[in-house]
Amino acid sequence: MKDDKLCVRKFHQREKRKKNTDKKQHRGSQIAGVRKDQVENRNKSRTRIGTRTLAVAEEDGRLLPGLGPLQRLYKNRGTPSSQHHTTRPIKETQALETASEASQQWRAAGGISLAVLLLLFLPSTAAAANVPSIDTTRTRHLPLPRGLLRGPESVAFDAKGHGPYSGVSDGRVLKWNGHKLGWSTYTYNPDYSSEACTASRLRPETVTEGHCGRPLGLRFHLKSGYLYIADAYKGLMRVAPGGGEATVLVTEVDGVPLRFTNGVDIDQVTGEVYFTDSSRNYNRSQHEMVTRTGDSTGRLLRYDPRTGKAGVLQPDITYPNGLAISADRTHLIISSTGPCKLLRYWIKGSKAGTMELFADLPGYPDNVRPDKKGGYWVALHREKAELPFGIDSHLLALRIDADGKIIEEMRGPKGVRPTEVVERKGGRLFMGSVELHYVSVVTRK
Repeated sequence: MKDDKLCVRKFHQREKRKKNTDKKQHRGSQIAGVRKDQVENRNKSRTRIGTRTLAVAEEDGRLLPGLGPLQRLYKNRGTPSSQHHTTRPIKETQALETASEASQQWRAAGGISLAVLLLLFLPSTAAAANVPSIDTTRTRHLPLPRGLLRGPESVAFDAKGHGPYSGVSDGRVLKWNGHKLGWSTYTYNPDYSSEACTASRLRPETVTEGHCGRPLGLRFHLKSGYLYIADAYKGLMRVAPGGGEATVLVTEVDGVPLRFTNGVDIDQVTGEVYFTDSSRNYNRSQHEMVTRTGDSTGRLLRYDPRTGKAGVLQPDITYPNGLAISADRTHLIISSTGPCKLLRYWIKGSKAGTMELFADLPGYPDNVRPDKKGGYWVALHREKAELPFGIDSHLLALRIDADGKIIEEMRGPKGVRPTEVVERKGGRLFMGSVELHYVSVVTRK
């Protein structure tokens, strides 16, 4: 009897242990199922977030920054379930709100990004629309002699069409004699010496140009054969036909020294010489300060070779640079570099002695030369809103008609910053630069 009771008790104990084990296993499977559901819900939530964010970008018609990887990720996962839940976990709700805010930020950033991309990768449309454009990607070069010479800023031709003549960084004016002979020295200022003015890596031209001079504007008086030179440091100079040492004509006007002599042109009938002094406060080596400070102490000047006297025509101009006399000799067109404008100064007629705006420009103008058709070629050092990256193309020069309208443009690499464009027979355009080691020759097709 006792043995029977013992057997029954052991049987009940085994059954109780078995039930407890089954309960534990069932509880574990429930926990695992909950965790599995949470993971699946979280994955579905992430999928919905990515899809909604991507949909916002696709509605805008553009792929915004950072969406490329998301698009690939959710495309590979397939279309997410369309099943909706009546309740969302707090973390999922916060994630959706964050995604919504991110999509709004990306949408705003997308507009900015699109504008930046247009600036970077579309050619500038600052010049007049639908005007003929000259591509200078391929040009012929007239290389300067070997060494550290550079900066043939202005380009001039004599009465016989010989040249070009151009001033360079060591203070000389050189003459081009064809590809076989190359360049030769034509003229120099009284302080020039080869030993003192030849630049080296330890003594660049920026150190020597104050003493050796820096020829900028050049013009021939065709009848007499005299070459007039606007030297940034020496003032207005002139050399007789055949070249040699130049004579300094003007170093001050009305008791004020010439600090930054720049552009020059000549009335071929009267022989009067018009030239600019870009600033009374800064010299050429400080030219960036003239623009940066908005310096307005520049002057338009006139030299009369018959009397040997010079006078001020217009004071207080903002960075007057190159200039050109009109075909009818009634006015001068002057580039105002900092404000990106062309000015017109009347020398004859009812407006004589007055100055007015002639044209607003999309870039910083340098020298101005007649185009032989009543208008002008204006070299642009760079564009107003030019970026150093993006497409390697910018405006080099503009052709302006007699009414101040842009009628042609010249484009080329950003590494080319011209200072003057001179048009010659046969569609040839000679381009000077204060930075490069050659004169460029562009031929119209």
